[in-house]
Amino acid sequence: MDEIRTGAGAGHPSRAGVVAVGREVRPVAYPRDEVRAADFRVVEVAVPRPGPGEVLVRNTWTSVDAALRLRLRERAPEGYFPAFPLDQPMDGIMTVGEVVESRADGFAPGDTVSHASGWRDYAVVGAGSQALGGVGALTRLDVRDTPPQAHLGVLGATGLTAYAGLFHVAELRDGDVVWVSAAAGAVGGLVAQLAKLHGHRVIGSAGSAEKVRHLREELGLDAAFNYKDGPLPDLLREAAPDGIDVYFDNVGGDHLEAALGALRTSGRVAICGMISEYAARGPSRGPGNLMLAVTKNLTIRGFRGSAHTHLLPEVRRRLGAWVREGRLPYRETVVDGLEQAPAALAALFRGDNTGKTLVRIDGVAHRENLGG
Repeated sequence: MDEIRTGAGAGHPSRAGVVAVGREVRPVAYPRDEVRAADFRVVEVAVPRPGPGEVLVRNTWTSVDAALRLRLRERAPEGYFPAFPLDQPMDGIMTVGEVVESRADGFAPGDTVSHASGWRDYAVVGAGSQALGGVGALTRLDVRDTPPQAHLGVLGATGLTAYAGLFHVAELRDGDVVWVSAAAGAVGGLVAQLAKLHGHRVIGSAGSAEKVRHLREELGLDAAFNYKDGPLPDLLREAAPDGIDVYFDNVGGDHLEAALGALRTSGRVAICGMISEYAARGPSRGPGNLMLAVTKNLTIRGFRGSAHTHLLPEVRRRLGAWVREGRLPYRETVVDGLEQAPAALAALFRGDNTGKTLVRIDGVAHRENLGG
């Protein structure tokens, strides 16, 4: 979409081909260490009408995820989605919105949909798009019994990642003791609750006393600790004196090393993320006790939720039922205003969030021209 420029000699976009004027967030510099709001800018753009096979969506909710940091660099890690180009819209961010205009079979104005063109007011999306390995495909949502934004969290890519990682990657078994790092985060919180729903002893760790209270009192975990309160192996040993069978890794670094020491024979590690390494500019340091993977017959598997898109219908059916029954509560950290998305990402890396971080896009700062 073309940026609208103002000043002498600047023209207004032709109204014939423009359906709206909206905003989008663009990166203008790759963060060197910490993510800063100053690394982004908000621009006004002319939004074109959809072409054949496309729909125009007015976005209402957009996601804020730690994994975006992996694409905010000159070159994304090998095997991952491409880096975000500077001063261009950030394609590949999950979003929910309402169809405004449709030229695609199966979609009509008023439909609530999810797609992967977030951090903007409007998006023109192709009905056959397979963004983010299919997770970001344009999808019509049933929002009769669940709020739309749940499809960015528990019923969307976040829920898929938690479900696939716990049951298909870690291969949860009867009697397993589970440790989840970053357990107050979006994925970690769901993993911990899913394991509890299936009758397992679950230990969670987080980075503040308030988050530990959330894990114990709101999520009902069997044990929880603040990893900043002492040597991590000691804290884990106190929480799980007989060891653990499954470690769901969202952090990497010293957390993974502590897990290898605590895992029992034939234990499993599902590596979902390594937030401690996302800003690393040099080689990551591997665990110093990796030989334990051999001596303990451990299984260590990294994975991406987008590799398990075939499970999405199952996730929406099973997790949706548990949500409606009140058996799977979830927390959201909601920030209002599209322009606050960069600050919300920075806050996530400071550990200010609990649960899924979302931006509720206001409907004030864009202008529509929906006439023929």
